[in-house]
Amino acid sequence: MMYAVLCYNSEETVFSWTKDEDDAVMAKLQTVHDRWEKAGKLKPSLRLLPTTAATTLHKARDLVVDGPYAETKEQLLGFYIVDVDDLDEGLKFTRELAAVNPGGAYELRPVMLYYPGAPVEKTGPQ
Repeated sequence: MMYAVLCYNSEETVFSWTKDEDDAVMAKLQTVHDRWEKAGKLKPSLRLLPTTAATTLHKARDLVVDGPYAETKEQLLGFYIVDVDDLDEGLKFTRELAAVNPGGAYELRPVMLYYPGAPVEKTGPQ
């Protein structure tokens, strides 16, 4: 089963880290990444640039604005895709991330792959 692990944190905090502080967090995360990648469970993962680099399309008015859509205390700063046996294994991965990454929250959301014209396999709660 595939899950998206959405990583939320205060971008004000994260993007204020010095290069050394950021490198230290990334090195700790890399140990988790390496273990799960070696097991064939870690799929694409991305670190997003700050919301100040975002552009939002409000489709009802066809209005394009700079910045994020929502004003929140924590922002979506990145995500992982993991291919795990079940939610418990997804939580194990997420707990390992949380143990080495200061602050924030993680959301696990089941995903399904979509290929235009192909049958869609239902995943997650039925």
